[in-house]
Amino acid sequence: MEDVLLQQFEDGVLTITFNRPEARNAWNYALEDALRAAFLAADVDPQVKVVVLTGAGRSFCPGPDPKAIAVGQSHRQVAVPEDDFAQRYSYMLALRKPLIAAINGAAAGVGLCITLYCDLRFIAENANITTAFSRRGLVAEHGSAWMLPRLIGWMNAADLLLSARVINGREAEALGLARCLPGTDFLAAVQRYAADMAAYCSPRSLHVIKQQLRQAWSQSLAQATALSTRETAVSLASPDLAEGVAAFIEKRQPQFQPLK
Repeated sequence: MEDVLLQQFEDGVLTITFNRPEARNAWNYALEDALRAAFLAADVDPQVKVVVLTGAGRSFCPGPDPKAIAVGQSHRQVAVPEDDFAQRYSYMLALRKPLIAAINGAAAGVGLCITLYCDLRFIAENANITTAFSRRGLVAEHGSAWMLPRLIGWMNAADLLLSARVINGREAEALGLARCLPGTDFLAAVQRYAADMAAYCSPRSLHVIKQQLRQAWSQSLAQATALSTRETAVSLASPDLAEGVAAFIEKRQPQFQPLK
C-alpha cells in the first residue's frame, strides 16, 4: 500500500492523503519521505496549482507510530542547515504553491506540527488535536515553539504546548489556528475552496504572495513595502495582469500562465 495517495480534484488541485489507515496514519520515516517527494513533485508540476493535505479514514495523523518508537526510530537525526526554510519540515513554507491542511480527524505531535507549516488550515468540527509533547516526556519539537506564537499568539501557544491539552475544531478556530467546518462532506468543502483558488487566482501571484508572507516574518515594514513595490512593478508588466483585468471585465474565468 502506498504511504500517500495522490488524487487530482478538478483542474489544478492535487489532494495528498496520508494512507496508513490501519495505523491511523501514524508517522514514520516512509510516510515522511513519501510526503516530501509528493510535495516536491507537485511544486514543479505545471498542472498543479493548489495542494490539499489530508488523512485517510478517521484520523489525520496522531503522531509517531508506536512501533517506530519501540525500535528507536521516532526521532530522525538530520543535518541542520542554516536556512530557515530548509529545515526538516520548514521546506514546506518554501514551496511555490499554496498548501492547505484539511485536518479531518485526530492530529497530535508531529502530525499537528506538519499542519503548522501549511499556508492554510481547515479542521473538522469533531476533530481533536493536541501538541502532546509535555504529556509524553518530550519538548516542543519540529520548530513548534517558534511557529505557534506567530500563528496564535504567545499565551495561546504556551497554553497548547505546556498543558498539551486536547482541543476540538471549534476551539482551534477560536484560537485562530484553523478554520472550522462541519464534519459532513468536510474534505469536499476544502477541495471546493482550493478549486476556486486554482480557477481564479494567478499562479504567479500566489507564489509571490507566499514569498511576501514568508519574508515578512523577519522584515521591517520598510523592507516589506520595498519588496511589494518591486514585485508590483513586475506584476504590472506581466501577461497575467492583462488577462486578469480582461477576465474581470468580460465576467469569465481567467486563463493565467502556469508557473515555470
